[in-house]
Amino acid sequence: MNRFSVNILLRILLLILTITAGCWLWWNSYQLVVILVIPLLLMQVFALYHYLNRVNRKLTLFLEAIRYEDFSIRFSADNKLGKSFSALNHQFNEVLEAFRQTRAEREANLKYIDTIIQHISIGILSFDSEGKIELINPAAFRLMGIYRLRYLDELKNAHPQLSELLQGLPAGQKTLYATQNGQQLSIHAASVRLQGRFVKLISLQNIHSELQQKELEAWQNLTKILRHEIMNSVTPIVSLIGTMQDIVEHDIPASSAQTEAVDDLREALQTIESRSKGIMNFVNAYRDYTTLPKPQFTNINLKQLLNTISNLLLPEMKAAGITYRAHVAPDNIVVLADTAQLQMVLINLIKNAMDALEHTDQPWITVKGSLGSGSQIIIEITDNGPGIEPEAMEKIFIPFFTTKKKGSGIGLSLSQQIIQMHGGQLKVSSLPDKGTSFFVLLNN
Repeated sequence: MNRFSVNILLRILLLILTITAGCWLWWNSYQLVVILVIPLLLMQVFALYHYLNRVNRKLTLFLEAIRYEDFSIRFSADNKLGKSFSALNHQFNEVLEAFRQTRAEREANLKYIDTIIQHISIGILSFDSEGKIELINPAAFRLMGIYRLRYLDELKNAHPQLSELLQGLPAGQKTLYATQNGQQLSIHAASVRLQGRFVKLISLQNIHSELQQKELEAWQNLTKILRHEIMNSVTPIVSLIGTMQDIVEHDIPASSAQTEAVDDLREALQTIESRSKGIMNFVNAYRDYTTLPKPQFTNINLKQLLNTISNLLLPEMKAAGITYRAHVAPDNIVVLADTAQLQMVLINLIKNAMDALEHTDQPWITVKGSLGSGSQIIIEITDNGPGIEPEAMEKIFIPFFTTKKKGSGIGLSLSQQIIQMHGGQLKVSSLPDKGTSFFVLLNN
């Protein structure tokens, strides 16, 4: 017999003895004493009821612990009452431990998912039917160029059409959106039912670099084909011209009647040869555009790099009367890049600015290095030249296109390719008669 049963039996016996004693006192005319026995009897009944209900109280406490996720409670106080109580306590503790582990795993998974969402480069945001933002990660803030968002309507200042686009985009559909700073965002929508209400989930991905890469590959392939076909056609022509010049010089007999005709023929052959070689040289100039080596990345102090370039170009700028200023803040900015290729890009951009200032009064060029958001490094080359016409802005990075009287049209295209191979972007901002700024954006 376990302790619980013994306690019940003893309490019942005590209760019987108390009732018997009360009856004996009543029959023997000790009514006043009976009045004192009645509270004792009631206390014994209440104690027995309370003792019998301890399992119910324990069950209530167990269910409340589950309801309020308080899994720190342990049941062991009444293990000595018998094996049934010990087994029941053990099962209660096992169930609570299982719930505790499940909650810990759930919290760990949520923390893991939240960490992923916060660190991925794809923008993620969700909102309810009223446009209230429930989730947004740093990548979404960065892609949209904002730092705070509570409701979709707040996007109207920075992106007038984006709010309506996100709300109206059906679940499972994709669309493209061009931001004001030239980014191409791929937007994908999905919807989930969360606690009886629908929430729309939006992913934002910047595909500007991918589009630029595809465009670059297309131009490279076209350049290769053009170079191949032109060289195949021009090379035999140059060879035949050489043969014809030998015939003119050695095989046609000199005579006074033919002298003028031979001179005209000789001059025509020289002109054709000159233009053919010019075409070959022109085509060969684009060889670097399609065979650019992969960057050899090293850590470069940006201030030292700009000082080297400045010392190289300062004499030429002084001779042209150009005021030049280079500034890096902070001084210790380090960029991971190919030194020779990055120098090539910056020299080309500065030389372009010098060429643009040929007819400008009080010309100046400013080169500034700074830190952008995150780990982005910005190198800005600005001049006060005539600017770039709007119709030319969309073409300046296209191979063979140039606005200069003397130019191959490859410099900006090659510069853009180099920066893209560094994982960055080359952007331009210009207004007619108000100057031009080129931005080299690099991510460390």
